[in-house]
Amino acid sequence: MGCDGGTIPKRHELVKGPRKVEKVDKNAELVARWYYCALSQEKLSRPIVACELGRLYNKEAVIEFLLDKSSDKVVEAASHIRSIKNVTELNLTDNPAWNGDKGNTKGDKYNDIQCACFICPVVGLEMNGKHRFCFLRNCGCVFSERALKEIKADVCHKCGVPFQEDDVILLNGNKDDMENLKKRMEDRRLKNKLGKKSKKCKAAESVSQQDATEGSPGPSKVKNVNDDLKSSSGEKKQIIFTKGTEAIGSSSTVPGKAASSGTTKRCITEREDKSEAYKSIFTSHSSAKRSKEESSNWITHTAYYF
Repeated sequence: MGCDGGTIPKRHELVKGPRKVEKVDKNAELVARWYYCALSQEKLSRPIVACELGRLYNKEAVIEFLLDKSSDKVVEAASHIRSIKNVTELNLTDNPAWNGDKGNTKGDKYNDIQCACFICPVVGLEMNGKHRFCFLRNCGCVFSERALKEIKADVCHKCGVPFQEDDVILLNGNKDDMENLKKRMEDRRLKNKLGKKSKKCKAAESVSQQDATEGSPGPSKVKNVNDDLKSSSGEKKQIIFTKGTEAIGSSSTVPGKAASSGTTKRCITEREDKSEAYKSIFTSHSSAKRSKEESSNWITHTAYYF
């Protein structure tokens, strides 16, 4: 009845039954996913990046995570990020109605959770988690899903970069969306890996083909050798100039060999491709010939006698 050292039982000890699971506040969950970094749990601030699964990060936190190789911690939110190429920097549109923390410095005003830092540049919806948002892997521009469905186009509405359906990634989707995005990410990485291997094989084949062509003579070289052999076996012609002029052979003559019996003699003055000034240098020119009176006796011939 009392003072006997007993204890007063509580209600959960008397009432037996299944315990109710505490529900997470949806507003708090949305704020955590859309306003804070998924890796460092700090407030999102530019530059903001997104992974292939649609999670939001501060770029600085991702770089620190990639550089810090000493820690053996396995972070579930960033386990799929292997390099900075696996994330895309987002091109966000500021919300003109957003005042930030300046409007409530004293803490005596109501913070509107529905008001977000960024909006959709096409429809104007605020990126606060109430509406589904997407980003493009090619350019990083962020739009609401409603804008992409209502205004269908193959180019970005903001910067004009062309994109495909596979380049559209949903931000902070549900479990089904995450599984779909994960499957697409694995397929994309496998395709890129196979493409790199094929490029390496093609490069190796091209190098081997170049080495083979350098080692063996090409068809043009073999053809030139055959032409030389044919020309050497045929008739050889050579033009011999008189008195101190050089012998100019035709294209079929072989150097180092004398001309055959069919050679022809031509005077330099008879060539039409030479000028008169050039022809006057030689003694065979008409200006160099002397008359009978100027010529010496027939017994004593000089260099000017012809």
